[in-house]
Amino acid sequence: MKSVKEFMADVVRKNPGEVEFHQAVKEVAESVFPFLQKHPKYAKEKILERMVVPERVVIFRVPWIDDNQEIQINTGYRIEMSSAIGPYKGGLRFHPSVNLGILKFLAFEQVYKNSLTTLPLGGGKGGSDFDPKGKSDREVMKFCQSFMTELFRHIGENTDVPAGDIGVGSREIGFLFGQYKRLKNEFTGVLTGKGINWGGSLIRPEATGYGCVYFVQEMLKTRKQSIKGKVCTVSGSGNVAQYTVEKLLELGAKVVTLSDSNGYVYKEKGLTSDDLKFVFELKNVRRGRIKECVEKLKGFKYVEGKRPWEVPCDIAFPSATQNEIDASDAKTLVKNGCMCIGEGANMPTVPEAVKVFQKAKILYAPGKAANAGGVSTSGLEMSQNSIRTAWTREEVDEKLRQIKVNIHESCVKYGKQKDGYINYVDGANIAGFVKVADAMIDQGVV
Repeated sequence: MKSVKEFMADVVRKNPGEVEFHQAVKEVAESVFPFLQKHPKYAKEKILERMVVPERVVIFRVPWIDDNQEIQINTGYRIEMSSAIGPYKGGLRFHPSVNLGILKFLAFEQVYKNSLTTLPLGGGKGGSDFDPKGKSDREVMKFCQSFMTELFRHIGENTDVPAGDIGVGSREIGFLFGQYKRLKNEFTGVLTGKGINWGGSLIRPEATGYGCVYFVQEMLKTRKQSIKGKVCTVSGSGNVAQYTVEKLLELGAKVVTLSDSNGYVYKEKGLTSDDLKFVFELKNVRRGRIKECVEKLKGFKYVEGKRPWEVPCDIAFPSATQNEIDASDAKTLVKNGCMCIGEGANMPTVPEAVKVFQKAKILYAPGKAANAGGVSTSGLEMSQNSIRTAWTREEVDEKLRQIKVNIHESCVKYGKQKDGYINYVDGANIAGFVKVADAMIDQGVV
């Protein structure tokens, strides 16, 4: 059996320049390799070696015409990583940073995240380097229609079910679904995150943020603590951050920050429900910048060019993007008394920072466990679509909460150490690996 170093050298050689993908694979390999030594059947079947190679990668040209009648060209992608336990499932990201390596990293993470939900979902990811910011609704529609004109032939309700991600909200999902329906002449649950009035699920927009908070609740219970009264810093100001704040306020926490790519806002007395309503309108309707909070609301301070990790807190919720907490940030958080990290974004903490948190023995929830609420509710949306029904808000919320409890139990099962500390990274990686690995063995070498 190879060592982690030998295994990673092979991964890097076969996937040159894809640093985010290398990072994601290494994190899993470091958790899983000691487990493989105790369970050699997985090593013999070369499960991990097979998992790091996508079952299919689709790359395509996306031409469209802007409002000035100029032809624009973007690149579209779909990474179909694993279908061992169900149809490929994972979001579409529209952002200038999108490239093959980032999407492979996200797809690889998605396999483990989806496995943890206990739902029959494989893993995939896709998107384009198209930037919806600054585009008119008609330009976004034209791009989405061109994107789906190629993608439609590779997806389906029993094959691959995309959802939204950064840059892909209800507007984009609507345009994508409309073009799919037009091309296929059928109304099926091929996309999740749909509008409530045409097949969407209640709680879906809230699910990632709510689910992250539910997972942190379970972590705190292991130390006989609750969220009520805790000071929380949240990064980002999009969908995940907004609903993380909403649930935290509902549970009595004190949220003091939000951010975007230009800087962060800080309110020492804590955000109110009215502040959050303003942020909803600012980011979802006007698509403005977070610094407007200082201009329109009382008690806010704006710090340009920085992230909120210098602000003292009890719990931090990185909810913006990958690699937003570095080792220096982690040391600052620990020094300032942070006792818990709940990742709302995908891999927002660099490996060196994770080690800082684990060395300090603070509660640290990796994204594949903490932010699996979104895909969990997407799975519930698929179930509702397949039986042509709709569950109430309370029903979906309770199913989501129970899924997060189950994910926490799986992480504890595989991650609890002899000294009682729970290594949630190992727990999530091993629990996710085992379910997919067993399915792969059952299905043969395919």
